[in-house]
Amino acid sequence: MIYLYYEIKDKKIIWSTIFNALSFQSILLLVAFSTINWLLEIAKWRNLVSNFKSISFFEATQQCLGSLTASIFTPNRIGEYGAKALYYSKEETKKIIFLNFISNSSQMAITCFFGLLGLLLFKISYTETMVWFAFKIKILPVLIATIVFACAILIAFRFKKSKIYSISIATLFSKVTSFPRIILKKTFLFSLLRFLVFSHQFYYLLYLLNCDISYPTAIPCIFSMYFLASIIPSIHVLDVAIKSSVAVYLFAKFGVLEWKIIMTTSIMWVFNLLFPVLLGSYFVFQFKFQKK
Repeated sequence: MIYLYYEIKDKKIIWSTIFNALSFQSILLLVAFSTINWLLEIAKWRNLVSNFKSISFFEATQQCLGSLTASIFTPNRIGEYGAKALYYSKEETKKIIFLNFISNSSQMAITCFFGLLGLLLFKISYTETMVWFAFKIKILPVLIATIVFACAILIAFRFKKSKIYSISIATLFSKVTSFPRIILKKTFLFSLLRFLVFSHQFYYLLYLLNCDISYPTAIPCIFSMYFLASIIPSIHVLDVAIKSSVAVYLFAKFGVLEWKIIMTTSIMWVFNLLFPVLLGSYFVFQFKFQKK
């Protein structure tokens, strides 16, 4: 909140534009976007846990929102691994850490794929000839596949000796190969739908604030923003500062006013992080340790 105050206090913000944009109907739609976003995350977690145990949707909700609240001040939400494990017996700890690794990795993979695609489209100039444009479109799949493969190798090499709660990244990667394919497919589907939901929620806010940018131009910027912000190490609660900085840089190329971008990322932060954390705090206070 302090960050937001200092960011907007010197900006020439037209508050009437914001208040007019945030009508009752638009707020309901924003709530719907965020609700769908988190329902998909909860469904994804329940799907993963079904590999060894059946849990209710309410239990999955407790674990997702409770662990979010508990990990809000940890770097890159690393505390989420330990927080979710607390809902299970000690013997199941390694399974939960592994499942959380799959959940986060699938979301990161989707973000990288669409982020790299967004960066490539972002670089395409609208003044180029249609022949050159068509050539770029044809080689896009090859470029994306090459970049994603190279990134995967670099990440695996860089972090293969790293550990999450005494479990090496290399061990976690090796276990993925023997994981049920149907559960993995559902996990990636949930991650894909989540990415599309909050990306279009971002675009909807740009539309509400009357940002002069078309959908084909905005979407690559949004994809690029989420990718670039995701690879910067940070405490999750400060996510709004990183996304604002990256978004301002990208959208400035198309003449979108800085204060509109800051307000968009701030509202996204409130709906998709602050409100879920407040709800998750209830589950944290209601939490009871598993009996040994």
